[in-house]
Amino acid sequence: MRIAQLANFVGPASGGMKTAIAALGAGYAAAGAERLLLVPGPYDAREHTDSGEVVQFRAPKVGGGYRLILEPWRVISELEAFAPTSVEINDKSTLLPVTRWARRKGVGSVLFSHERLDAMLGLRTGFETSAKVSIGLYNRLLVRQFDTVVVTSRYAEHEFGSAAAAVGTPLVRVPLGVDLDLFTPGPGTTAGPLRLVHVGRLSREKSPHLAVATAVELHRRGVPVRLDVYGDGPHRDELEALAGRAPVTFHGHVADRVRLAQLIGEADIALSACPGETFGLAVLEALACGTPVVTASTGGASELVDTRSGEHGGADPASLADAVQRLAARDPATRRTAARTRAESFPWQAAVDHMLTVHAGLRTERTLATA
Repeated sequence: MRIAQLANFVGPASGGMKTAIAALGAGYAAAGAERLLLVPGPYDAREHTDSGEVVQFRAPKVGGGYRLILEPWRVISELEAFAPTSVEINDKSTLLPVTRWARRKGVGSVLFSHERLDAMLGLRTGFETSAKVSIGLYNRLLVRQFDTVVVTSRYAEHEFGSAAAAVGTPLVRVPLGVDLDLFTPGPGTTAGPLRLVHVGRLSREKSPHLAVATAVELHRRGVPVRLDVYGDGPHRDELEALAGRAPVTFHGHVADRVRLAQLIGEADIALSACPGETFGLAVLEALACGTPVVTASTGGASELVDTRSGEHGGADPASLADAVQRLAARDPATRRTAARTRAESFPWQAAVDHMLTVHAGLRTERTLATA
C-alpha cells in the first residue's frame, strides 16, 4: 500500500490537524505502508523521515498565518513519481484537481474532513444561517470529487450526510486518538482556588472567549477560581480585556509538549467549549492527563466527554459556569480516574487501523473496477 497524505491550508491554528496527520502517518509506516506527506511552507524542501518522505511546497500566506498551495500541478508531479495506491486529502479548495488526476489514474481518493466549513465560517463571520446555505451547496459538489469522505464525529457527519447519500459516496466516521504515553495523569490540586485550564489558539473560530467569560462569571459569583490560558493568537488583546480583573493568566504558546502535558495535569478542570469543533484533540489530551473537561453541549467535543469524565453546558458563560460548579462538586479522585479511563478509549492505533481499512477498501474497489 502506498499512501499519499496531502495537508493544505496549514497554519498556526492547525496544531490538532498536524498532530493527527503525524500520528496517522507514523501508524501507516509502522504497518508497512509507504507514505508520502505533501504540505505547504515558506520554501521548497524535502525531508526523509522514519514515517516516509515529506515534501514541502513554497506557498503564500493567505490570512491568519495560514499557507495554501496554489499550484496543484506541482503536487500532481510528485504524485506521478510516487505512484500512490490512494491519496488522503484534507483540503477542500485548491487541491481538488488532484482528485481528477486520481480518477484518471485509477487511484483511490479520500477526503479527511478536519472541520465543518459551515460552523467555522459561521463562527468567524457571525452569519451562521447564510454560511450553512452556501457551504451546503458547495458540499453537494465536493462529495462527488472523492471516493470516500472521512469525518471524526457524529457532529461532523451531519455536514455531509444527505449530500453524500444523494450521490452514493461512502461516509465513514473515524474518531481520532491521543498519545497516552505523553499525556499522563497529573496531581491536580488539593487546596487553594479551583484551577481551570484552557489550551488552544486564541482566534474567534476556536471560541476561547467562552472559556475566559466562564472564569469571569465564576469570579463574579464569588467562586475562588483561577484560569490559566495556554496558547496565542490574533484575539489575545480582546480576551485580556474581557478578563478584566478576574484571575485569568495568559501564558502564551507552550511549544514543549511534555511541559504542556504537565501543566494540563496540574489543573482541576479543563475548559474546551467551542460549539463548532468537529472533534477536539485538546479535550482528549486533558482527559488523558486526568483532568475532567467542561465543553459545550453542541459540537464534536461533547461526544468525547461522558457523564463521568466531565460536564456539558450551553455555549454561554452562565451555563458553562454552572457545569463547572457541578463538576467541581464531585470527588476529585473519582473524576480524575474517570477522565483518564475515558481517554484510554481513544488510542491512536484504533484510528490508524480504521484508516488503513479505508485505504485498503479504496484499493480493492479500484482493482475490481479495472479487472
